[in-house]
Amino acid sequence: MIVDILSVFAIICIAFVVGKITAKLKLPAILGWLVTGVVFGPYLVGIVTADIMNADWYKITIKLFECFAGVMIGKEIVFQKLKKTGKQIIGITFIQSIGTFLFVSLVFALLCLWKNIPVYLAFVFGGIALATAPAPALSIVNEYRTSGPVTKTLIPLAAIDDVIGVAVFFTVISVISSTMGGQSESPLAIIASVCLPFVIGIGVGWLAPFIMKRVKNQKVNFVLLLLFLCLATAIGIIVDIFVFHSFKLNYILIGMAFSAVLVNLVPEEKTEEVFEKYNGILNLSLVVVIVNLGMPLDYRLIAGAGLFTVAYILSRAVGKIGNAYIGGKIMKAPDSVTKYLGFTLLPHSGVSLVFTGIAATTLSGIDPSLASIVQGTIVAAAIINEVIAVIIAKYAFVWAGEIKTQS
Repeated sequence: MIVDILSVFAIICIAFVVGKITAKLKLPAILGWLVTGVVFGPYLVGIVTADIMNADWYKITIKLFECFAGVMIGKEIVFQKLKKTGKQIIGITFIQSIGTFLFVSLVFALLCLWKNIPVYLAFVFGGIALATAPAPALSIVNEYRTSGPVTKTLIPLAAIDDVIGVAVFFTVISVISSTMGGQSESPLAIIASVCLPFVIGIGVGWLAPFIMKRVKNQKVNFVLLLLFLCLATAIGIIVDIFVFHSFKLNYILIGMAFSAVLVNLVPEEKTEEVFEKYNGILNLSLVVVIVNLGMPLDYRLIAGAGLFTVAYILSRAVGKIGNAYIGGKIMKAPDSVTKYLGFTLLPHSGVSLVFTGIAATTLSGIDPSLASIVQGTIVAAAIINEVIAVIIAKYAFVWAGEIKTQS
């Protein structure tokens, strides 16, 4: 186990270096982190094996860093500042999420009819496609210190988008499974998986200010922040183990909910000082989370990418960009949000791979060939899309004028 821990630590260090080199090439550092994960993961060099990734200590460590990364979203959700734009952001999020689901489902319904495949598979692809992986886009925000309407819309949108994604996907899987005679996820389990991250994060977030507001030493408050985040993660892990018997909760949402409550209950000047000290932890968390996203990507599947993979990448891109544009127009968002927000929503791999695993397990009990189609399509799309999407997301901020200088 010590050797395994040292191997993971070494790869994180390599990712930092590769990220710096990538940044020198005028590309987002996240691209270097992602490639490092692919190269040293189970399918290429194999320093981090599938056994390591399946080990409890590895999963718990990743969940902790996901919670730490979620703080970046929550600390920007200050209700006083969101009074004017809150309805606008919710409206745009709902339109682009549901719009993407419907568009991708329609495209794949036509493909399924053409290929004589059960049409219900189209809704699985739609359910997987609508969610956005927040970590890649947020890492670009963090790296380039982006600032402006697109950034301010993207950060809370990333959280709401995940909630809608989970709700729609599990509903689709449950309906298909029960209709086709498989075992469906109970409605209570679906609701719990969506709501519990917020309950945990908000609960710990309400507790933290009672202590932190009474402490004047900012170094002590910084330590308290880390301890409360660890507590929130620990509660999530306990719930996952004893309630779901697997890791189902979204720990980015736990960290987001915690920090959102904190910034709204603790004076701004105090939280700013604490979060200034937190930047180093945040940077490390983003690297760990992104490297982990790259680990399960099997580069060999690129060679097998076919019509379904191309259709998935293009239909999801059109769905996200087009519906973000429509949502921006309907909600009367700034022009930069209307034009460029959709491009920042293209990164997708983490959420898509989790959903794909669940979908494949469900479909295997109905028709194993359908499970193979979903797995092959999404994993190949994740590798191709993630590299392209990260670069496009960076330039979306450039086009929007929210990256002032490029390093």
